[in-house]
Amino acid sequence: MAAHSGTGGPVRGTADTALSGEAAAIASLSITAATTDERLLDQPWHLALKDWPAENLAALPRGLSRHVVRFAPLGAGVVAIKETGEEAARHEYQMLRKLQRLGVPCVEPVAVMTGRMRTDGSALQPVLVTRHLRFSLPYRALFSQTLRRETLTRLIDAQALLLVRLHLLGFYWGDVSLSNTLFRRDAGAFAAYLVDAETGELHPQLSDGQREHDLEIARVNIAGEMMDLVEGGLLEDKVDPVATSERIMDSYRKLWAELTAEESFDLGERWRVNARIRRLNDLGFDVEEFSIKSTADGTSIRLQPKVVDAGHHQRRLLRLTGLDVQENQARRLLNDLDAYRADHQSEQSEEVSAHSWVRHVFEPIVKAIPRELAGKLEPAEVVHEVLEHRWYVSEDQDRNVPLAEAVQSYVDSVLRHRRDEAAIMLNPDEQTAAALAAAETDEG
Repeated sequence: MAAHSGTGGPVRGTADTALSGEAAAIASLSITAATTDERLLDQPWHLALKDWPAENLAALPRGLSRHVVRFAPLGAGVVAIKETGEEAARHEYQMLRKLQRLGVPCVEPVAVMTGRMRTDGSALQPVLVTRHLRFSLPYRALFSQTLRRETLTRLIDAQALLLVRLHLLGFYWGDVSLSNTLFRRDAGAFAAYLVDAETGELHPQLSDGQREHDLEIARVNIAGEMMDLVEGGLLEDKVDPVATSERIMDSYRKLWAELTAEESFDLGERWRVNARIRRLNDLGFDVEEFSIKSTADGTSIRLQPKVVDAGHHQRRLLRLTGLDVQENQARRLLNDLDAYRADHQSEQSEEVSAHSWVRHVFEPIVKAIPRELAGKLEPAEVVHEVLEHRWYVSEDQDRNVPLAEAVQSYVDSVLRHRRDEAAIMLNPDEQTAAALAAAETDEG
């Protein structure tokens, strides 16, 4: 009994010491945060990220990173936590906040946490905390067995569009890659979101040299990522990594020219001003100002967009319905809204018709999705897919399929077989493989 008692004393003492050590570790934290959520302090900040216990983690798929990155629950959502240097963490946090204010698709910064230390008082790296973008996936999670060339092409086009938007705002990325981007489905295409702004710089305007350098970084990085997929047997054999990576150059330059190039035409062809605006609107951009100059001999004029802003269809749909969705989703839903108004020969205002469409089309589709399937895709993507499914079924059966019937057919034949993109949880085998891969990546 005495021996048991003697053993018990040091155990209790060790526990007390550990507890006070954890309290001291929490007290040492310095937090710069864009949230007042005190649950941030519930995480084991006294441990290196690679040592965090499973109960503190969310098993979501991660992209490649030269830093240790982990996902953790925070309230009803999830945050991504990255260990990095203090200067880098603060720079990226401030840069993401600036990009958010400019309306750039990027992850939301939550906090920078410095002064981390273990219970023994030794220092730990600071961390940057960002909010996980719901329904988004790293490019490596977008394949089932192999990544098809068509999917890869859409990813690169989305990356090119994001890069153009950033360059128009004067943002030099400095580390463009698919790994530093998250993708969300956008009416059959993809919308790209910036994840890593560690090397980013914001300027009043970028030079052609800065833009070209960013583009060259993208080309090289994407080629390397494709080669990595080929080595892992995750890419179709017919895909040429180098040729595929060249697509971002072509896609970027065509879009940049359409948005910024000067155009000359005869005075009698002034209709081309509106034609240029419509083309830019079709690409999802609004034009707030044009620079129009007459030539010296007065026979023609030169036209150049002055201020170009992305999200044309998003803003129109938001104004009409209050729905905040991706650009291509907005375009698709607006097309259905316009068709709905025409079908009902409505003489009501566009705003009134839009709210009627939300009540009789959008909301019934969303509400008809079984609760257990609601996390498969975000609501706007589900509505888009239902409308597409209805069109194909109606064409196949040569009749106008009622909306309720189309929804049920879509749920049974399509949605039930889709994976859950709100939170793709890894199974135990995948978690083990991911942990091994993370360990190898973290060491790099």
